[in-house]
Amino acid sequence: MRVVVALLLTGVCVYPIPLLAQGQKPDSQPKVDTPRYRAEDGGVSEMMESIVVSSKTQAPFTLTLETEWVRPLGDGGSMTVVNKRKIARDAAGRLYEERWFLVPKSENVGSQMTTIQIADPNAHTLYNCFFVGPKKNVCELGGYASTEPAVDTSEKDVNGELPDNQGSFSHKYLGKQIISGVETVGVKDSTYYNPGVFGNDRQMTVERESWYSPHLDLNLLSIRSDPRTGKQTFTATEVTMGEPDVALFELPAGFTVTDHRRPTAKPTAN
Repeated sequence: MRVVVALLLTGVCVYPIPLLAQGQKPDSQPKVDTPRYRAEDGGVSEMMESIVVSSKTQAPFTLTLETEWVRPLGDGGSMTVVNKRKIARDAAGRLYEERWFLVPKSENVGSQMTTIQIADPNAHTLYNCFFVGPKKNVCELGGYASTEPAVDTSEKDVNGELPDNQGSFSHKYLGKQIISGVETVGVKDSTYYNPGVFGNDRQMTVERESWYSPHLDLNLLSIRSDPRTGKQTFTATEVTMGEPDVALFELPAGFTVTDHRRPTAKPTAN
């Protein structure tokens, strides 16, 4: 299942509000023109993708996924946002995932859960239940198809060339290590793009380091470095083997369910 973190970096316009100085009467405030809301040119909307969680059966777990995203700034600095969220899977392959806002790492800002997702591979259903925004207290029901994580755990180091003279790549085996009590296999894949492939004026390197658990069919540590988007680190902590709380797979009380599945086409008579 390709899991997507529901975070869009949204611009917030803040307009100056005249404050009353000591001794100033309200009717003596300077008049301020009503701000006009206008569409602006440019800007970027970004969506961050998280780890892939498959619907493997007979491998139940509960864990906390810690995310850190370090994004480069044009002046050579960076800004870092983080969050933590719960993920669980039962023996039948059902998945539970929470979505939380990414918040600044250096500020004392609390995050907020925005959505929970409950997927059932046997029923082919996926519920997205929203806790904030215009869809608050609504669970949208859609179809679900499992996606397996794309991890090459080959122990053989490989180097090669990209097609059309775009650059080169390398695959390096990193060995094994225990993460949160679970054995993982590590690999590092690097892609070196020649100047001009993306309009880049110099060689660009994209790296992905993964520490994969064959038992859970899941990356317990994943690090992606890309000069266009920065460095993203996903770390699984508090990993508990065994059946998760069954209450996690129940829809939140008081939520309205809306069915967004496509109706099955009826066969036409000859």
